[in-house]
Amino acid sequence: MYGIKSPLPDTDRKVVGDALQGALVDLIDLSLVAKQLHWNVVGPRFRSVHLQLDEVVVLARGHADTVAERAAAIGISPDGRAKTVAATSGIATAPEGAVADSATVSTLVHALGAVITRMRTRIDATGGPDPVTQDILIGLTADLEKYSWMAQAENTA
Repeated sequence: MYGIKSPLPDTDRKVVGDALQGALVDLIDLSLVAKQLHWNVVGPRFRSVHLQLDEVVVLARGHADTVAERAAAIGISPDGRAKTVAATSGIATAPEGAVADSATVSTLVHALGAVITRMRTRIDATGGPDPVTQDILIGLTADLEKYSWMAQAENTA
């Protein structure tokens, strides 16, 4: 914690800070996994999957910034360093090399599912201590669930 005054008591700020840090790491890693898949997708649905992955990257990066700025606003120093992301993300590593479009979509579905599950836990944890943070997490989870729905619908093809 650093010199930013927060309206939250220290115990609440710790709970909320942990939730925000976890969300930040997962969102950064989601953007990295989606970008890795974006660069390596191959197959007949290349173009549509390629473009969909970029949408997920933009979404994750935008929400990561919001989450990091919320942490800073309550006096928590956000940590988006590569070593922190690698050590604490809840997302499986993206496959190496070229990835068939159907496997790409499946990997995306699993990555989104992992992040959504962890976000819902964070939503529960932040409801009492900080409804403002909870609201941010609810909004970003709704966006992630929308992309999860679209990827799952595409994966049944």
